[in-house]
Amino acid sequence: MRIGELAALVGVSTRTVRYYHHLGILPEPERLPNGYREYRLRDAVRLARVRHLAGLGLSLEELRDALADDRGVDFREALQELDADLARQQEAIAARRARLAALLAQPGLSPESMMSPDAAAVLRDLGGGGSAFGALDHELLTLATMLSDEEGQAGLAELMRPMTEPAALAAGHELYRRLDELADAQAGDERIGPLAADMAAHIPDELAGMVPSGPGADLSWMETMLGELSPAQAEVLRLLFTELTETGSKEGAG
Repeated sequence: MRIGELAALVGVSTRTVRYYHHLGILPEPERLPNGYREYRLRDAVRLARVRHLAGLGLSLEELRDALADDRGVDFREALQELDADLARQQEAIAARRARLAALLAQPGLSPESMMSPDAAAVLRDLGGGGSAFGALDHELLTLATMLSDEEGQAGLAELMRPMTEPAALAAGHELYRRLDELADAQAGDERIGPLAADMAAHIPDELAGMVPSGPGADLSWMETMLGELSPAQAEVLRLLFTELTETGSKEGAG
């Protein structure tokens, strides 16, 4: 058989056959005096096996290893590994479907339903108090919560809950109001230092300790937030962040 006849018989393209030759999955057959490959029945059988195994999900590397041993030892191992991999995928899909079913079962389904009920309730209670800065801060807290796993969301909710108490909530809204007043102010405004200090005192120590610090800390979220603020507001947050990271470092050292 010529390569075109082999490919048509097994149901693949000639390009695929040549690719299998290149990878060593399909051995090169003998060549005729005119240079053409001459395929025999055993080549068709091997190519059919390759096609069948590829359809089961074996990678090209796994195919080469599985067909390299005529005794079938590596072949059995490759199939067992594939079966275990499929079982893991099946478990992951079942878990995702279970989470999806729980979401669909909620009568008041909304984007907030994608986080834990406790975390969603705390974020609703915090709100933004009608403040422009408060709305931005609420988005940042929502992002931090959404990027956490279920256990992390529960932990964040617990840390943020004291800030939903009436007195703390009123104090937080007052801080938002003062930040809104800096919407058109520059970095040298005299209100910046006192406001940063008051904000640092307002944030619970446990929540402040979660602020990333150190040489490897990912601060991209902060740069994104600062880009949406006035120079004065951005300076308040820089001072606040410095205070929180220094506090966290001292607690870690202790």
